Amino acid sequence: MNRITSIAGAVLMAAACAAQAAEPIKIGFLTTLSGPASAPGIDERDGFMLALKMLGGKLGGVPAEVIAVDDQFSPDAAKQGADRLIKREKVDILSGFVYSNILLAVAPAAFASKTIVISANAAPAQLAGAGCSPYFFSTSYQNDATHEAAGKLIADKGYNRVAVIAPNYPAGKDASAGVKRFLKSAPVLELFPKLGQLDFASELAQLRAANVDVVYFFLPGGMGVNFVKQYAAAGMDPKITRVMPAYDADQQMLSNGDLIDGVANTGQWSYDLPNEQNRAFVAAFLKEYGHQPSMFSSQAYDAAMLIDSALKTTGGKTDNREALIAALKSANFKSVRGNFRFAANHFPIQNQYSRVVTKGADGKYVNKLTGTLLTDHVDVYVGQCKMQ
Repeated sequence: MNRITSIAGAVLMAAACAAQAAEPIKIGFLTTLSGPASAPGIDERDGFMLALKMLGGKLGGVPAEVIAVDDQFSPDAAKQGADRLIKREKVDILSGFVYSNILLAVAPAAFASKTIVISANAAPAQLAGAGCSPYFFSTSYQNDATHEAAGKLIADKGYNRVAVIAPNYPAGKDASAGVKRFLKSAPVLELFPKLGQLDFASELAQLRAANVDVVYFFLPGGMGVNFVKQYAAAGMDPKITRVMPAYDADQQMLSNGDLIDGVANTGQWSYDLPNEQNRAFVAAFLKEYGHQPSMFSSQAYDAAMLIDSALKTTGGKTDNREALIAALKSANFKSVRGNFRFAANHFPIQNQYSRVVTKGADGKYVNKLTGTLLTDHVDVYVGQCKMQ
């Protein structure tokens, strides 16, 4: 049977020449690979697979097999996919995960089976605080952090009348909580459209009536693209400043750069971070895929490098979960962000930067690093985690 069709919506990518090697490390990569919300998931997969290629198809010196499964942007489909990966494929590690509702749907069964989950994006508050788990690691951020940086940026610029728009799901609520934590006053308008919504006529009408100074929007995937197109078509006041999280200012959004030229965004990574590992990653990604990597790609690249470093420590073994967890927690790898270390809840301690959408000399839009907003930032939930 063709392995690609043996798992609905799956893509199999296996390291070559593993026939005579040791039993391969099996990674289940569960992410969104179809539909309007798929751009971040495709970027995740590409970043992870680039790292594996650069490592010679091995993780920790052991041949690696990656089974990428499309969660179809559905918690139910994700649970079914994870069940197959854990029980039938017997993967050693689960990675991927773009959307927090998907991760939260899968996490209980994964943790119950003692399957280690390394999220390359989704990072909800529920797993950072009281619900933290020794089997969970994030190579991205805690959901609130990027939005906290945006709140600081907005406050530092002296804006008072702020509108916040985010989807009505866990990461959207984390976004609202994060940005408000650093604002000097409460938003004059908060809107929570349905996750996946593509028509923003109602939201734009409310924005127009609210007389705001700045709009902060977190609208992942196709939501953000539709929003900026409809925002421009509605003839909104050009004096209104717009700010978004860096992961929304991805390649898909930059293809509409004329609509977001000069828009600020915040996050823990930028393509122009001045470190050797990041320069090598960006150059390799451009060569492999023909376009700039996104933050999603950078986080998944780091996830693969983290796994590689841990398996080097364990001699390629995954059966001793405590040893593997300790090796992962040590994070002995070179991140595209520079120094990388985990807090007690297995979320990164890291800087948060400001960037701005800028037109390059070649006419293409990029995100240019403009400053550091938060240094060695730790999420607010870590004190609730009992893994101290």
